Amino acid sequence: MGNKRVMVPASEVDLTAVNYIPENIQAPHLTGFWFKFFLKLVEVPGIGSLIVNHIKNENKFDEKLKYTVIPEVPMFKPEFPPQEPEPAVVSMEEDAKPEDRVELALKCLPEYDPSSNWSGDATASFRYWKIRDYAHAYRSKFTTPSMARHFYAIEEFNNKYPAAPLLISFDPDDFRKQAAASTQRFEQGNPLSILDGIFMAIKDDIDCYPHPSKGATTWMHEVREVKKDAVSVSRLRSCGAILVGKANMHELGLGTTGNNANYGTTRNPHDPDRYTGGSSSGPAAIVASGLCSAALGTDGGGSIRIPSSLCGVVGLKSTYGRTDMTGSLCADGTVAIIGPIATTVEDTLLVYSAILGSSPADRIPLRPSLPCVPNFSSQESLQSVESLRLGKYTEWFNDVFSTDISDKCENVLSRLSEKHGCKTVEIVIPELHEMRIAHLVSIGSEASCALNPDCNDGKGERLTYDTRTNLTLFRSFTAADYVAAQRLRRRLMYFHMEIFKKVDIIVLPTTGMTAPRIPPSALKVGETNLQVSGNLMRFIIAANLLGLPAVTVPVGYDKQGLPIGMQLIGRPWCEASILRLAATIEETCAETKKKPLQYYDILKGN
Repeated sequence: MGNKRVMVPASEVDLTAVNYIPENIQAPHLTGFWFKFFLKLVEVPGIGSLIVNHIKNENKFDEKLKYTVIPEVPMFKPEFPPQEPEPAVVSMEEDAKPEDRVELALKCLPEYDPSSNWSGDATASFRYWKIRDYAHAYRSKFTTPSMARHFYAIEEFNNKYPAAPLLISFDPDDFRKQAAASTQRFEQGNPLSILDGIFMAIKDDIDCYPHPSKGATTWMHEVREVKKDAVSVSRLRSCGAILVGKANMHELGLGTTGNNANYGTTRNPHDPDRYTGGSSSGPAAIVASGLCSAALGTDGGGSIRIPSSLCGVVGLKSTYGRTDMTGSLCADGTVAIIGPIATTVEDTLLVYSAILGSSPADRIPLRPSLPCVPNFSSQESLQSVESLRLGKYTEWFNDVFSTDISDKCENVLSRLSEKHGCKTVEIVIPELHEMRIAHLVSIGSEASCALNPDCNDGKGERLTYDTRTNLTLFRSFTAADYVAAQRLRRRLMYFHMEIFKKVDIIVLPTTGMTAPRIPPSALKVGETNLQVSGNLMRFIIAANLLGLPAVTVPVGYDKQGLPIGMQLIGRPWCEASILRLAATIEETCAETKKKPLQYYDILKGN
């Protein structure tokens, strides 16, 4: 008795009375023998329920869901109010050919002379090769897609690090065939686009024919046959991109570290003793290591942004529904998108331009505005940066594992103010704990619903220990929990849309910690460490639960030399605005770039 809570309507919440409460996740950190023992207990009927309910009570699940009256009606998918047009942009047609959109995006980029870098000073500070550098090398006949060292570098990496694969499906014959076709197009003077001959990896939960889509499990390909490319992959293929294979990932995307006991855990190129972050571990690492210019990942709970931040590259999570999810394992959820990972903002923009376009099923309920890209070549583009209002919730911004992170991000804001006149506005975001619970119940219930038929058919026992542990928690969520979470989604959407009346972009660190160390015992059986997950996901959730666009851009390194990312969250459908600011930040932080320990210079050789 006496547990009932009643929330006032979101419109009546007194923001001046909101107090920031630091996250304090209560759950054991387990690996090795004790992790296996714990899993056996939680999968025992009766005993398991007691353990799971205890963990949920310690983290106030029932208090926030079961015992609370939430006045808002449920929002089962993100619903967006109409948005003001973005300034200094070029609009694109969703139904246009991908190669035409890429060509239009290319014209919006600032002037750049690849030849100056190709013949430049070898002692100059480190920089990644851009897509435009590869295109210049191909057109100038310095190399060809067939001659480029990608194949040999991937083979060398696999031989050198067999227990830490970047790719879990690689077909040398298909690889060579794609490269030969691209080489022939260049010889004939007819490349399909600036992306022709550009090497890209595809996360293992996105279909890329003829590879199977396993979701990094040992069995998904047995129950789900891949007959054609996912829509996003087919759009890249039509632009001439060379798809090198299926990149490693945290099994089924249900983890934030990238640990995978099935195929081996991908290591962070900046420190092989540390995690890449997940779940798009392989895509981020293969890009950061220089083996691919870009990759496709999925992001349902930071799965693009977390590994991109930890590996020191750029990752874009677009507005929910902006990209067609058809042909991915997470196509039926309400929090995930397919998005690009690349070494630079401009390369991210080029890949995004190729893959964008809502599915016909999403266009009616979501009513997406016309997709746009920033027009960097216009004078108005600089003026639009200078007029930006950046929202910062200081107490949340500073809630990080190491002050190196908040200090670096704060320094970026100071430099944006000094150089461009950007104004930082203090904001308050209520009910962050409720937001985390609502997201976990949403993504967990949707994952459980999708996996239950195969798990009940005997496949569940072949999942990794951490996936099985997560599913045990997810299966404890009730229909009432799910509905309550969707009521919270509408409530939190209201708060954020009110904030966006005062600011243009919300600025945050991407993660609350840099790349965590890999416990040796976790390599064989995995681990459960919700404290690390909480640190990695601290600033991630809003973009997934509410479907908002967000991008992470590297801003420097901590005292251990590990990358730090800064996250920009924008209004619905306003990818152009966050990409423009990301490019400005990238230019501001350009002098700090350092070469990863595991890096391959594909154009000039290591």
